[in-house]
Amino acid sequence: MTGRLRVTVPATSANLGVGFDCLGIALDLRASFLFEPAAELAIDGCAEEFRGSDNLVWTSYLDMCGKIGAAPRQLHITIDSPIPLTGGLGSSSACVIAGIIAAQVFCGNGFSRPEALAEAIALEGHPDNVAPALLGGLASSCVTDEGIIAIPHAISSVFHYVAIAPSYTVRTSEARKALPSEYPLTTVVTQMGRYATLINALETGNAKLLGTACHDLIHEPYRAKLIPDHEALKSISLESGAAAFTISGSGSAMLAICEGRDCAEHVAESIRAAMPDLWIHILPVDTRGTIVEVTR
Repeated sequence: MTGRLRVTVPATSANLGVGFDCLGIALDLRASFLFEPAAELAIDGCAEEFRGSDNLVWTSYLDMCGKIGAAPRQLHITIDSPIPLTGGLGSSSACVIAGIIAAQVFCGNGFSRPEALAEAIALEGHPDNVAPALLGGLASSCVTDEGIIAIPHAISSVFHYVAIAPSYTVRTSEARKALPSEYPLTTVVTQMGRYATLINALETGNAKLLGTACHDLIHEPYRAKLIPDHEALKSISLESGAAAFTISGSGSAMLAICEGRDCAEHVAESIRAAMPDLWIHILPVDTRGTIVEVTR
């Protein structure tokens, strides 16, 4: 291909409380990646520190070229991403997906969503962000002997999501280290029941059921200690009417899930009044997933 490629990828929130490492949702905040053939690598639109050959979009592109056995072409990459880089809203997944698709289009046989998903999971190490980013909406994932199966779910439009990002970062590696290596059987059984209930609540728009189900036992009690503002923000959100409050991914971003736009606006206003320096956006679900546009 000799034309231009634009890939837009939605922000995502993984886990949604009880769906640890296997559940995620796409949110209507989109990162845009423009690719053009070039004489040498050039990357624009991001901080200077990310414009080198270690840029995640470029390294994902190179990895996918190697996977399909194609010689990589030099590209001019322009990035326009409003997704916070402090962690928890899928900024890295968006970069990985964009780079993979660029390799498919410029060096392979064209965009294949299943192939892109498999490679993105391989690069990210888990599917909870990349599955909804590619498919849109709510997606759960299951590990089988044959590989990982990504399952899209219907999701109610009644819920709005107040995404909150502090200025500090929680490193995924540190968030992983904070977790126990083993859990009691009773904890696992309780979590499984809540997970099934959460899926039903999100599908049907049942805010009361959502609030009942969304109490995680696997990761949030441990990761919350790494986020200084977590307890205060959770209290403000729930007292202002949010149906549930979760850590987004491994943090530092968080998510207040609200029934209706009015409730979401009230929650956002309450948080802004208490902590005006935070990044706060009210986001509906993104049902489109990754969009690929080729101009020849």
